[in-house]
Amino acid sequence: MQRTSVIIIGAGFGGLAAAHHLREAGITDLAILERSGEIGGVWRDNTYPGAACDVPSVLYSWSFEPKADWTHRYARQPEILDYIRERAEARGLRELVRTSAEVEGAAWDEATQTWTVTLASGEQLTADVVVSAVGQLSRPALPRIPGLDTFAGPAFHSATWDHDVDLRGQRVGVIGTGASAIQFVPAIVDEVGALTVFQRSAPYVVPKPDIVYSERAKRRYGRRPRTHRLTRTNTFRMTEQLNKALDSDGRLVRVLHRAWRLHLRRQVKDASLRARLVPDYPLGCKRLLFSNDWYPALTRSHVDVVTDDITSIEPAGVRTADGVLHEFDVLIHGTGFAATDFLAPMQISGREGRDLHDEWTGGARAHLGITVPGFPNFFVLYGPNTNLGGSSIIGMLEAQSGYVAQAVRRIGESGAALEVRDDRAAAYDGEMQQRLGDSVWGGCASWYRDPSGRITTNWPGTVTEYKERTARFEPSDFRTLERTAS
Repeated sequence: MQRTSVIIIGAGFGGLAAAHHLREAGITDLAILERSGEIGGVWRDNTYPGAACDVPSVLYSWSFEPKADWTHRYARQPEILDYIRERAEARGLRELVRTSAEVEGAAWDEATQTWTVTLASGEQLTADVVVSAVGQLSRPALPRIPGLDTFAGPAFHSATWDHDVDLRGQRVGVIGTGASAIQFVPAIVDEVGALTVFQRSAPYVVPKPDIVYSERAKRRYGRRPRTHRLTRTNTFRMTEQLNKALDSDGRLVRVLHRAWRLHLRRQVKDASLRARLVPDYPLGCKRLLFSNDWYPALTRSHVDVVTDDITSIEPAGVRTADGVLHEFDVLIHGTGFAATDFLAPMQISGREGRDLHDEWTGGARAHLGITVPGFPNFFVLYGPNTNLGGSSIIGMLEAQSGYVAQAVRRIGESGAALEVRDDRAAAYDGEMQQRLGDSVWGGCASWYRDPSGRITTNWPGTVTEYKERTARFEPSDFRTLERTAS
């Protein structure tokens, strides 16, 4: 096998997993480029109060580095970040990372069959293979509201939390009621003087069965690896049931709907407020959220929930469609991420000068969410249609990493570049869109859809199915490209 060089973009869970699996496959000429000054991905960036995982901790670790001593059933951000850093160091993955190396773009050279990767500094690097591991949730999305930049006080997105801003006694406005907001609002509600939450669409929120693990329980898991593996397996099977339920409106969805309704009635006694917190779409159509303190936070006497449309942001605050100006000292955007803008703002130029973003006009698509026709030796982790409605994304990332490792090994053995065939990619995409249209996600507008209306983020099946489909690299899905120059 000839020596094959690989550049991985991004040093979060995905990029580090890819490096591990590539090394296991005998690929050692690796470099990981990280735009920030440290590894960790979204768990490095999202440091807002209350930041935590909504997937059970037992599933939130690499299979090759299981963690048995989580402090909570649902791990907090600092502990997850510590895990990534410690285990990456222990595995020798940290030494592969070059930090403060932001990638502006990559271009394929047909003559040499190599990629030229350009950094923001202007430096250029060359590799046989490029693996993008920048994820779907790495770029904060700010709301498109007139006057967004005119607010006179501190304003920031939850993913770029300004910890220098003292919220004690302040009038705080929060725009958005998604997965981040339901964590940080309860975490700051006792600190602020007054808080207004602007809700465009009410989320479904069900109880979060969180617990603090005792020292005895942590020791038991540590001393009995089989017990830990069994717990992990059983938890995985349980989350797979949620994935199956979201594939179609089944019995579990009805159970979850009853749980949500009971949760809301128990925690919100005021009928007027409760009515404002009822979603107007089917459960599961948008992300299902887990929290025990979101609803109680909204019932506090100094908290208001506003459902009128926002018409503008002004120096003093937020104006709504009823003409009211809501005045604030601090404004926080809990408005999620640009999930459908895959790989932006990087410019990726493939065979015959194809621009990846032009190819994805009308919606991103990729065979198995990993490879795109016209872009040889280029692989994407957490790409189009690989997000989950339930279970841990780490399982998907490891499946993709193993698949990529097989492909790169094939490239090294053959000495030729690989490009996924148009017909195979088109058939796969057709299957995805048909299944997604029949799923619960097909019934409403959400961040799962791109501006064209196409569902580009989610995988319409179970993690088990995806692992089976990516377990074996299939050469017949690809065509080989021979070098035209030495």
